[in-house]
Amino acid sequence: MKYEIKQLSVENQKLQIPEITDTIILGDSLEIMRQLPDKSIDIIITSPPYNLLNSTGNGLKKNTHSGKWKNAAIKDGYQDYNDNMPYDQYVAWQRLCVAEMCRLIKDDGAVFYNNKNRVQAGLLQDRGEIVKGFPLRQIITWKRSGAINFNAGYFLPTTEQIYMLCNKNFKLVKGANKYTDVWEITQEMKNPHPAPFPEALIDRIISSVSGQIILDPFGGSGTTAVSAKKFDRNFILIEKSEVYCKMAQKRLEGEEWRK
Repeated sequence: MKYEIKQLSVENQKLQIPEITDTIILGDSLEIMRQLPDKSIDIIITSPPYNLLNSTGNGLKKNTHSGKWKNAAIKDGYQDYNDNMPYDQYVAWQRLCVAEMCRLIKDDGAVFYNNKNRVQAGLLQDRGEIVKGFPLRQIITWKRSGAINFNAGYFLPTTEQIYMLCNKNFKLVKGANKYTDVWEITQEMKNPHPAPFPEALIDRIISSVSGQIILDPFGGSGTTAVSAKKFDRNFILIEKSEVYCKMAQKRLEGEEWRK
């Protein structure tokens, strides 16, 4: 099956969901979401850039060709994203995105929003401040495999957070509540995207919900779409990078998509 990449103009108009279902949209996530109708999406699953290049100490530095980060794909940031924003600007941007996500979900819908806490200047950046004031029902802890900690000031971090923002009528499918709120799932190691979702993580979310239309406004390499099709759901991907859009398209069409 062929999957289309659509580049949509930024206009003050409402997009019709049937016209963009099972489509990869090349564009800015916030601008495109603002064109979608209220209460038109069942489930949103997404992970935005983490702003990792904004670092006060020994964190990632762009274009590092030696040292401890030389082999890390994330060191060069995300294609076509500014991953080095002042922290207050990053939080403000993400709160605007989350506000749109909450507007878009139906009365029985939910948002699964993944982000990662960080220590900067010796203090915790709690990404929970991004979702403060929104309908947060649960925080799922995603435990990844181990890594290396180069900072003697704190213990090795191996977890990320998935914030489950739900409207009142949202429920899991029968039997899904057997899972705990700690998910031990190894991160994806063979994906050329700098920070990909592992398929097993998205499989667990989608298999636990009944919603048919799944939106990922930071679509990346298309893992959400791949998982959606696996469970016979419809997807909408929004992605700012043409490189990642083409990666997702090839992946969905069964072509070779890794470097």
